[in-house]
Amino acid sequence: MMLQLAKCFLVSSCLMGTVATAETSDAPPFAIAIHGGAGTIEKASMTPEKERAYRTKLEEAVNAGYGVLEQGGSSLDAVVAAINILEDSPLFNAGKGAVYTYDGTHELDASIMDGRDRQAGAVAGVKHIANPINLARMVMEDSPFVMLAGQGAEDFAKSRGVPMVDNKTFDTEQRRQQLERVKEKLDKENKQDKDYRAAVEALPEPFRMGTVGAVALDNEGNLAAGTSTGGMTAKRYGRIGDSPVIGAGTFADNKSCAVSATGHGEYFIRYNVAADICSRVEYQSKSVAQAAGEVINDILLPVGGTGGVIVLDGEGNIALTFNTKGMYRASRVAGQKPVIGIFEKD
Repeated sequence: MMLQLAKCFLVSSCLMGTVATAETSDAPPFAIAIHGGAGTIEKASMTPEKERAYRTKLEEAVNAGYGVLEQGGSSLDAVVAAINILEDSPLFNAGKGAVYTYDGTHELDASIMDGRDRQAGAVAGVKHIANPINLARMVMEDSPFVMLAGQGAEDFAKSRGVPMVDNKTFDTEQRRQQLERVKEKLDKENKQDKDYRAAVEALPEPFRMGTVGAVALDNEGNLAAGTSTGGMTAKRYGRIGDSPVIGAGTFADNKSCAVSATGHGEYFIRYNVAADICSRVEYQSKSVAQAAGEVINDILLPVGGTGGVIVLDGEGNIALTFNTKGMYRASRVAGQKPVIGIFEKD
């Protein structure tokens, strides 16, 4: 079975190439893809040491998920295993590396979806949960609800024995410096608090984006997707982006595909990005590469929506599609070595 990997850049069409051919057997394929956020990521602005650190962590995460699949584990378990590695790393805007709110705290969001039956769980605005993707799965499996937010989500976590952590657990010096730079820009653009919206939209791309996610296909043919984030630097008023919104930042259905998104969340919500991609696969019989390319480059980009998606279908085809300068990403299919990318031309 031919497994295809597509990367879409700042063009309206999708560049498509063959990554590998799965080992010939009667066994179903299994595969995983992950991302650590998209944005202005340029080789010239990254030290060799930092690039190596990112690549090492991406490989660790994709291998963690792959290991679950290789041992016959479920796609849900693989997604959680991979995302936990990224949440526990200060390199990415999720969990330990979460950005700061305007008030100097951290508010975390996550969601997960099971492609077998469209069961889903999400949490938003939690402040004391070390691994929000785990709590999102608990919401899916142990509650009658899809999304829980804020204190209610944390009360639910406590009822299930989840330990609370101090919000300062997520503090990092790099993110603190980011907050200071953003607040300086916001205060300059938003004099006397007259046009906060314009001030936020004027922020450079890196301050408005940052997410981690995973999609997986297990050897039972089941798809799953998950996404976790610390949100937008200097966000206020309880802002929630696309990451915990099923259909916007996360979607999975065995009939079509699994998607995890990263980018300027407001656009991904307005255009229902994850579900739109899967609908094109299911109802228009488009490949994951074509569907992702159309939505990310032809729908989002013209209206100012920047970011990317990782997409996986039931045949093991993967699309890593973005309209920015780069996206932290990795993938691995049955019997193959991991493929790691950061920059536009990786």
